[in-house]
Amino acid sequence: MGKIAIVTDSNSGITQDEGRVLGVSVIPMPFYINEVMYLEGITLLQEEFYEKLKNDEPISTSQPGPADVCGLWDRLLEENDEIVHIPMSSGLSNSCETAMALARDYDGRVQVVDNQRISVTQRQSVLDALELVKAGFSAIQIKERLEAEKMESSIYITLETLKYLKKGGRITPAAAAIGTVLNLKPVLQIQGEKLDAYAKVRGKKQAKRVMVKAIKEDFENRFAKYVESGEMCLEMAYTGNREEAEEFKKEVEKEFPGMEIQMDPLSLSVACHIGHGALAIACAKKVTV
Repeated sequence: MGKIAIVTDSNSGITQDEGRVLGVSVIPMPFYINEVMYLEGITLLQEEFYEKLKNDEPISTSQPGPADVCGLWDRLLEENDEIVHIPMSSGLSNSCETAMALARDYDGRVQVVDNQRISVTQRQSVLDALELVKAGFSAIQIKERLEAEKMESSIYITLETLKYLKKGGRITPAAAAIGTVLNLKPVLQIQGEKLDAYAKVRGKKQAKRVMVKAIKEDFENRFAKYVESGEMCLEMAYTGNREEAEEFKKEVEKEFPGMEIQMDPLSLSVACHIGHGALAIACAKKVTV
């Protein structure tokens, strides 16, 4: 079996240092702040990003340049036979579609996975791909396996502020104003392609309860057979509020005794649309060989 390289982007939450440890290439997502381009994890750190967000500096997301993506692939193919490229969900960014178009020029040596993942669930896909490489799967087999299980994950997110949903046009200024006065906290969900509304509750405490309940229901219904076979992973994420996230993690651990919880900062591509102070619970089925 040929040598296979794994590539992902910084939306996975995998840092450049972690990527080196895992043996994974991590493409940094570009951001434009005051018309200056920054690269996540290289010239833009989490703390700097939230400082700029707090100061209301104009921030826009972008996608990796074709020359950067192809340059990385070309270098990797000097020492590897094939590449499995795992970008963020095609429903949340055009970077997946762009990578698929670029891969057509590589005669099947680059397989781009569109398995609708982001953040901690995308990270799990990368870990799954590494396991499949060890088990002797080819790049096309890994792509097929990951895409076959693409809907086997859930993410629930609650926000500190409605400001950024208003800014992005997801809610009207009037709805945002009323929501702020009433202390309404939306719970959003990602199950596959889109970021959708799941519930609307009074206060963050209640929002956290709703998210825990939602994951429990997923475990008891949608993913019951995977839970029974030990194939479900439990994950958490946050946007800049690590201390609050650590406290919430302790609460979640009590609800899911004995389960290991992976926790990472949410990707900045999501954070710029929801702001500082968000909390998320996620789960994903891991691939078994």
